[in-house]
Amino acid sequence: MSTSQTEQSDRKKYEFRRVIEDLKEHEGSGTQLVSIYITPEEQISSVVAHVNEEYSEASNIKSKQTRTNVQDALKSIKDRLRYYDTFPPENGMAVFSGAIDTGGGRTEMVTRVLEDPPQPIQSSLYRCSSEFVTEPLEEMLADQGLFGLVVLDRREANVGWLRGKRIEPVKSASSLVPGKQRKGGQSAQRFARLRLEAIDNFYQEVAGMADDLMVPERHEIDGILVGGPSPTKDEFLDGDYLHHELQDKVIGKFDVAYTDESGLSDLVDSASDALADQEVMQDKAEMEEFFAELHGGDLATYGFGPTRENLVLGSVDRLLISEDLREDVVSYDCPESHTDHELVGQRAETPDHTCEQCGSEPVEVEREDVIDHLISIAEQRGTETRFISSDFEKGEQLLDAFGGIAGILRYSTGV
Repeated sequence: MSTSQTEQSDRKKYEFRRVIEDLKEHEGSGTQLVSIYITPEEQISSVVAHVNEEYSEASNIKSKQTRTNVQDALKSIKDRLRYYDTFPPENGMAVFSGAIDTGGGRTEMVTRVLEDPPQPIQSSLYRCSSEFVTEPLEEMLADQGLFGLVVLDRREANVGWLRGKRIEPVKSASSLVPGKQRKGGQSAQRFARLRLEAIDNFYQEVAGMADDLMVPERHEIDGILVGGPSPTKDEFLDGDYLHHELQDKVIGKFDVAYTDESGLSDLVDSASDALADQEVMQDKAEMEEFFAELHGGDLATYGFGPTRENLVLGSVDRLLISEDLREDVVSYDCPESHTDHELVGQRAETPDHTCEQCGSEPVEVEREDVIDHLISIAEQRGTETRFISSDFEKGEQLLDAFGGIAGILRYSTGV
């Protein structure tokens, strides 16, 4: 992916995760929280018809409160679906609605629409429960990444995709390469030459399949894996049969025993270590650069206050944010025209605050998610944002030791 595509993907992933976390926080009394998953192929009109049927069926619910809450949720969902044309967005959509408990015997109606998730919704779902159904969305979060797969020997080949955890066989081919001839003489030499030509033709055919499948997606691909016995996979790669842009994306070659569709699964299993490294490789590179500047340079900043100040100055080249950071920032104005900002937990009450510059009591102006706050400044200053996984040591240190916020500077500011 390009830098801008990676940044957009990371931002969408963060926002997607935040919606799921919010949905998981909600609970209802009885089976009154409604979850609906709509595949890309479903017509909105058929979904509305199903909602109308469920609305009628809900009249049979014995509990008056549950009956009212379910019907209100279904009506809210139907109202939201009116804004869509014949089909849902490209990857489908999920709609959640229901009366959630707010304490003290009170409830509040909540309706959330999640459009165009990172991957297509695979199957329709309608469920009433005491909690919203988020498992299909959580699986999508775990299923990040797009890798091309090629397995081949001199008899057959298969190419396909690894989308997250799902292996998708797409194309296959069988070769016309003859077996080895044991006799000597001129006929053997001619046979060997024809055999090499057949092998070359087959490798070109396999490369053509891979090119047709993967070149159009080359900017989205995170890497390509090639598997097969030796020396076949080595000959294939060393011969530069693949399109040069695909060749550059090959992250490893691996021994696999089979080259039919099951060989694609064997290839993914054999490449498990390489795939795990690939997922956080960019994150590791960013954190290695940050620590190098922290210990031996002057282009590192960390913590909310200094990083925000550098962002405002326009001196931050890349903003590094832990993808597990969950805090709000409260902005204050004081009578002396000073502006303060303070981090608080997302579900914590706003604490009493005294202006850091003059000691007066300021007025709270705004409270928002700290990531949204920082990204807004970064976008105005042309600063790239990187979300850093905490699944490796230095990523974990970013969250625990630096408050989940850091940056690599364009130039030193002394802040």
